[in-house]
Amino acid sequence: MVNHENKQTSFIERTTDYNPPHTWRSWLIGRPLSTADAPHQTIGKVVGLAVFASDALSSTAYATQEILGVIAAAGTIAYGYLFPISLAIVTLLIIVTISYEQTIHAYPGGGGAYIVARDNLGELPAQTAGAALLTDYILTVAVSISSGVAQIVSAYPVLFPYRVVIAVLAVLFVMMINLRGVKESGAAFAIPTYFFVVVMILTVSYGMFRYLTGSLGVVIAPPHFETTHVISVITPFLLLHAFANGTTALTGVEAISNGITAFKEPRSRNAGITLIWMSVILGSLFLGLSFLTGKVQAVFSEEETVISQISRTVFEGRGALYMMLIWGTTLILILAANTAFADFPRLGALHAGDGFLPRQLMYRGSRLVYSRGIVTLAAIASVLIIIFQASVTRLIPLYAIGVFLSFTLSQAGMAKRWWKIGHLKDGEEVIEMGSVLRYEKGWQTRMIINGFGSVCTAVVMVVFAVTKFREGAWVVLILTPLLVTIFFSIHHHYKNLAKKLSLDNFGIIPPHSSRHRVIMPVSGVHQGTLSALRYARMLSNDVTAVHVVTEPDDAEKVRKKWETWGEGVRMVMLDSPYRLFIEPLLEYVADIAEQRQPGETITIVVPEFVSDNRLSSALHTNTANILREQLKNQHGIVITNVPYQVHEEGEA
Repeated sequence: MVNHENKQTSFIERTTDYNPPHTWRSWLIGRPLSTADAPHQTIGKVVGLAVFASDALSSTAYATQEILGVIAAAGTIAYGYLFPISLAIVTLLIIVTISYEQTIHAYPGGGGAYIVARDNLGELPAQTAGAALLTDYILTVAVSISSGVAQIVSAYPVLFPYRVVIAVLAVLFVMMINLRGVKESGAAFAIPTYFFVVVMILTVSYGMFRYLTGSLGVVIAPPHFETTHVISVITPFLLLHAFANGTTALTGVEAISNGITAFKEPRSRNAGITLIWMSVILGSLFLGLSFLTGKVQAVFSEEETVISQISRTVFEGRGALYMMLIWGTTLILILAANTAFADFPRLGALHAGDGFLPRQLMYRGSRLVYSRGIVTLAAIASVLIIIFQASVTRLIPLYAIGVFLSFTLSQAGMAKRWWKIGHLKDGEEVIEMGSVLRYEKGWQTRMIINGFGSVCTAVVMVVFAVTKFREGAWVVLILTPLLVTIFFSIHHHYKNLAKKLSLDNFGIIPPHSSRHRVIMPVSGVHQGTLSALRYARMLSNDVTAVHVVTEPDDAEKVRKKWETWGEGVRMVMLDSPYRLFIEPLLEYVADIAEQRQPGETITIVVPEFVSDNRLSSALHTNTANILREQLKNQHGIVITNVPYQVHEEGEA
């Protein structure tokens, strides 16, 4: 039974006038924003396209090349298959776009595949979708940055040996911009994103014009294409392999559904329109580039990208327009990482809020962004870039499985949601964690669309896993279940801790300890020691000072001073023949703890010298922290430091 004796609990509301000071951090990432500023940090459709669509739009720079990389060994007949494969991929893009447009309106709170799977399929599918998406966002940063650097290297081959360093610096740059906030990062990246779109549309349009007028030639001095074997016949398996490679063009389509909360009101409408804009631009550019690739007979090469070959053929050399496209492509590829930086921290915060990731990821930094998630993403992506030497071809096999797994679970979850809606009565309402269910007409059609989309993306995922298994896809197939296991381990820890700390059926508050024993380590007797002694005697009459004897001469000085200044408090002289300090003290505390009575609390009061000067602080042993680290797991022992300050010469 809960104790209700104190019914007149008073609460005092108080505001603070404290404003964070200007530091190097505020110069680097901007002045701190208050919580009240959050509504003003949302973005509109134009900026939203730059923030959330850069990943999907940037995939036009390498998706066609990845298709070509599979079928190029067949020679010129490969070009006849390139455009039909691209058409099939765009058809899949349309299906996925329709599905996510429905998701955006059904789940206006964001979260995408994770929230959809959680509400409709259960925790295991939800954590699987979350693990797949988090992995995908990490790979998005690594792949897009590496691809952007590949564009630079195509234009300036002398930089090839420095591609890894350039890539890591680019990751840190995008991280720093994102730490400044969603609104600022969107504004910073909007111009490069639209510059890329305009220049790419110009390139494709001019290339189509030259083709129709018969003036479009083929690539002059194409890069050398190396292959271990020539393919005489293109098999269905090879076509599936090429199709799976090209579906990397769809990565990033889900990003807007995950980041709905970043949009201005009405959020769902703005996010939905932005998604449609993105898909139209993506599909048009992808088809145009695939068509031109076949007509100019571009070749697959690590030395020069397909984009570079198309543009120098369309613009007849490496002139100003060629350089504009190369730099525009480079920028959009680097900025594609911004989509992951916008969504990874949000998704991580959702997982953390549900107790499947460390709670620290829920913390919003001074600029109202999940700064710890942003830094975590940058660190992991940089490690991947270093391991795989910024090679897009080596990173791609790890890439699309995760996103297609999340596509599949999201659409399956939406199909289940429409099924639940169809079985509600007219006017009936069911409130779930992420949305509200109400009967809607036409639910059968929507369920079929989502169900068909789920089957399509599941087939692509399986094909990708099989065709890319030896090239590295096995890593993701192992990593995803491993991450899910980690998620549930974290969740189990939080649930177990919450259960043990719960106040449900707690009963009355236990009485205070009947006995309080204080132990105070003393290295020397001075004003700081006496200040700590006064505090110790305020806590209890049972105070024991402990001096560890490492040098007999020093111990005698301590003994004499304590007789004068110790106020009659007993002192234990611990002999330490090997001149150890912490170990004998810990042994003494352990002996006292073993002999203590029921309900007795032991407090260790440690005098601590505090200095404003970091160099001075480094000259002193932090005994309190050492003891705290060693004893924090022992029940009923409290470590308290009593700081004392000494104004050094020259200080006020």
